[in-house]
Amino acid sequence: MKMKMPRVVIAGATSGVGKTSITCGIIHGLKKNGYSIQPFKVGPDYIDPTYLSAVSDNSTRNLDAWIMGENAVLESFSKNSHSDISVIEGVMGYYDGFSGATNQSSTHHIATILQAPTILVLDASKTARSIAATALGYVKFHKNSRIVGLVLNKLGSKKHEEMCRLALASLKIPILGCIPKNQDFSLESRHLGLIPAVEQDDLKSKITKIAKKMTQYLDIEKIISIAYSTPPILYRAKTSQEKIKTTIAVALDKSFNFYYYDNFDSLRRNGAKIEFFSPISDSSPPECSGIYIGGGFPEVLGGPLAKNESMKKLIKKLAEQEMPIYGECGGLMYLTNSIKYNSKKYSMVGLFDANTTMEQKMVLNYTKATVASNCLIAKNNTKLLGHEFHYSELDSIPRDAKFAYDLSIGVGIKNKKDGLVQYNTLASYMHLYFDRALHAQNFVNNCMKYSKS
Repeated sequence: MKMKMPRVVIAGATSGVGKTSITCGIIHGLKKNGYSIQPFKVGPDYIDPTYLSAVSDNSTRNLDAWIMGENAVLESFSKNSHSDISVIEGVMGYYDGFSGATNQSSTHHIATILQAPTILVLDASKTARSIAATALGYVKFHKNSRIVGLVLNKLGSKKHEEMCRLALASLKIPILGCIPKNQDFSLESRHLGLIPAVEQDDLKSKITKIAKKMTQYLDIEKIISIAYSTPPILYRAKTSQEKIKTTIAVALDKSFNFYYYDNFDSLRRNGAKIEFFSPISDSSPPECSGIYIGGGFPEVLGGPLAKNESMKKLIKKLAEQEMPIYGECGGLMYLTNSIKYNSKKYSMVGLFDANTTMEQKMVLNYTKATVASNCLIAKNNTKLLGHEFHYSELDSIPRDAKFAYDLSIGVGIKNKKDGLVQYNTLASYMHLYFDRALHAQNFVNNCMKYSKS
């Protein structure tokens, strides 16, 4: 069934051009005009989506061709695009993706899959007439760039704006926004990028204030027209939720909040009831047959996590009793002996006999792995596609430590191995998209086996 799904992509010429702030401004402007908005974020990023969610009042979904595959990109988009307009924020530069040789997994790749028009954001702060050469390059670089409009950011003055407009006039690409340079439009960052919204109690009012100011410099009416000019999309949706078979407790608070909502949907479709809990403030997980601890910033919240002794002891006890526990990145760090951050060492669960330290160099890769032996979420020889994104590393790992994954692309935990296994617990630096394979089904089945044992 083909459905009309008005949509628009907001891309950047490079990282750091202000995509997130401008996307929030566009969302606010569309809402002010009476439209409901479904936000999406291109790439595996967990942080920027929290800002789009805050201003739109809808949960942001990720779209990434590498970790999801093209069919799943269409499925997730069509399943979730039930608002008036879908706004898709890009990642990095418009054509940046898996490698320098192709557009695979880039924002342009996603725009092509979705047949979506693109508005390109340009940083005009250190240029004038030359901005036309930059814009022309992006339009001509690919035979179908899908670029239908430009937003000029960080303009120094009205004269500067006029010079840029004159330079761009010959390209005959509509200028949909001219935003002055303003420090108040900047969003606070940390070592992995923007600070997640869940950590900032006043984030919603802060981002709404920025978005409201941004809106006055944007041509919202033209953006609405562009979004509604898109062709229908073939609606692709997964089957409805199965009967509840088991309960999985999911760690969700200021320390652990890096999750794909599609992973929750996948678990539910396979029969899982999800109960959320906080490793910081709760004394124990809810009654369950499995635990999922996602990524986040456990190093920043090391103090309160360390103080919650009852939670740490119970999670370790449940692991020793063979309860299925799955951890990704921050979850892996939490399950080690300790986390060292800013010269302070915080005691963690101690399930894995290793210590976590924070480094200066970031590990950021798409990943590809083969499952070396049957594990919690996959069978032997299964191919896994995911990503890794962290500043931490594990040291003092025992020589006899068991790893589930052999990586052909990516770094992993040690020597291109990832997925530490202890009892029925699996924890890795690699983040996975559950619908890429049978990860959710395998996790749920293992939880059911545990509940019957």
